[in-house]
Amino acid sequence: MNVKKQRKQLGLTQAQFWNRIQVTQSGGSRYENGRPIPGPVKSLLALAYGTEKERQKVARRLGLA
Repeated sequence: MNVKKQRKQLGLTQAQFWNRIQVTQSGGSRYENGRPIPGPVKSLLALAYGTEKERQKVARRLGLA
């Protein structure tokens, strides 16, 4: 997942994009610049911005589906 590209395609600032999943702008900037994204943050990204298939996969993994 290229989060920087996805954020730009959505036309969101870093603050807007990352605040939706309760990550600070500075933390999100680090992820956009190559720092590994932890699993829980990847799951939140999938739920907030992913495709229906990605959201369902996370829901199943969490036992919600």
